[in-house]
Amino acid sequence: MDQAEGLRNVIKSQNQKNVASARVITITSGKGGVGKSNLAVNLAVQFRKMGKRVIIFDADFGLANVEVMFNTVPKHNLSDAVFKGIPLADIITAGPMGIGFISAGTGILSLNDLSEDQVHLLVRSLTQLSGLCDVIIVDTGAGISNHVMDFVMASPEILLVATPEPSSITDSYSLLKAFFLSPVYNSQISRISLVANRLKNDSEGEAVFKKLDSVVYQFLNAQIGFAGGVPQDPSLEKAVRAQKIVSIAYPASKSSRAFQSIANKLMDDDNDTEKPRGFSIRTLFDSFIKK
Repeated sequence: MDQAEGLRNVIKSQNQKNVASARVITITSGKGGVGKSNLAVNLAVQFRKMGKRVIIFDADFGLANVEVMFNTVPKHNLSDAVFKGIPLADIITAGPMGIGFISAGTGILSLNDLSEDQVHLLVRSLTQLSGLCDVIIVDTGAGISNHVMDFVMASPEILLVATPEPSSITDSYSLLKAFFLSPVYNSQISRISLVANRLKNDSEGEAVFKKLDSVVYQFLNAQIGFAGGVPQDPSLEKAVRAQKIVSIAYPASKSSRAFQSIANKLMDDDNDTEKPRGFSIRTLFDSFIKK
């Protein structure tokens, strides 16, 4: 039995044991500093307001954006699960409103660092994690490695964050090109939607979406969706400086209402049976075990 077959058997066995299935939303970007982690934590808050159990998986290796925004220092991180064998469920840190989060910490540079046994461990752990919540939000880093990119492309739902800045749009297109031209990406499994951030008005968000969608269709013969936009908002800037979550600190602010609208749209879309949905550990790790 080769390594790939062994991993497939582990995944199959764990999927059969874990009937509960969490929805996975992976958030990524073509460049850093566009508000990716802000989207992750505010969507988590909005989902909690809907009564959903939420865990944020901070896959931004080497940085600690989520824990900084939650103003919480975790006792454990992903390195403890991978290198010390601590169960993934035991490294979940409690954030505001009962939101759980797993910090990547600084002990792992990327998923490329993991050995075969460590991949086995992570697969088993993630299947258990899927049974603990309703939504898993994966917050990736910018400049993602090949393995993390494979993980993103195998996710059922991908939110691409971009701003109206030309450099952000260009970097977003480059990332989309890498996605759509990769043999790992499967449009029958995954869907990609844009979240436009730091908007002066609603029409600017539509303009960013139409510009990206147009070039993707013209040059890649593909399409993306539009999950919504988030306006520039003094309340959001004030919350970030105070290490608070704007959806909690200023729930009536423009940005909070925008995050609520995006969360509602995502949940409404989940009721569309013609669109990809659900969570599959086999799908997420298929790209790894075929290498």
